[in-house]
Amino acid sequence: MATAREIRRRIQSIGNLGQVTRALQAVAASNVRKAQNAALATRAYAHAAWELIVHLGAVAEQTLHPLLTRRVPVENVLLVLISGERGLCGAYNQNIVRTALDFAKRRGLPVRYITVGRKGRDILWRMGAEIVAEFHGLPAVPRMVDISPIARTAIEEFLEGRADEVYLARTDFVNLLVQKPVIQRLLPLCSPDAPFCAPGLDEAEDVQAMMEYIVDVDLAQVAEYIYEPDISTILESILERFTELQVYQAILEAHASEYAARMVAMRNATENAANLVDDLTLDYNKARQKGITMELLDIAGGAEALR
Repeated sequence: MATAREIRRRIQSIGNLGQVTRALQAVAASNVRKAQNAALATRAYAHAAWELIVHLGAVAEQTLHPLLTRRVPVENVLLVLISGERGLCGAYNQNIVRTALDFAKRRGLPVRYITVGRKGRDILWRMGAEIVAEFHGLPAVPRMVDISPIARTAIEEFLEGRADEVYLARTDFVNLLVQKPVIQRLLPLCSPDAPFCAPGLDEAEDVQAMMEYIVDVDLAQVAEYIYEPDISTILESILERFTELQVYQAILEAHASEYAARMVAMRNATENAANLVDDLTLDYNKARQKGITMELLDIAGGAEALR
């Protein structure tokens, strides 16, 4: 059994660690409120914009805009992986990276990555994956100007033919306790239900296997739109901006999820530190009582020997 001095030192060190985790919990709670408000404020607009561009892709011809072009066969895939900047957030980073790698394995094609966040970049770099670009150091609530380079890089990779499909690996913010890693189709901007975007027979099994992760728009539930002016003019003016909006919303959702996961993890760590201090205090009192008892026995034994 450890001595009373060793237990006292452990109690002091764990108490200091509990103060650190409590401070990190407070910082994460402050950030998660701002990130959650930002994600919820733009979620409805971003989803409506996503439905609109997918509906445009379904009713328009793919020749009207290069972002609608579906390439057959698909030879290269680009995956925008949105992870955290730091750890201490439970399994948040591991979950999204595991989902992205499993998706890439099931896709069965060469996959290149654009990483947003240091943790995902570090894991992919250690695995030897091909990283096209990396972005980190974004604020808790980024602006569109902060996200624009990420979206522009993905769009250029698609337009220049270096990627036939582009996906977003992101985490959906459900609530403070639940964050769901998903894969979202970004480019080409069309629904799989569109005639020129439907998967070929050779891809049917791949698509079925990937539906566990991929989220997409169900055209059966999308309202019919009347476009004015013509579809071609609308595509030229809004398509790229709405594509950037999807990346922006994905990063807002990911930041809210990261801070929520960190707040919960630090709260659990603080509670565990307090419980451990209580247990060690009990052990310290037992060790101290044992020492006192042994001293009393020595005194009584010495007195008995002198008598």
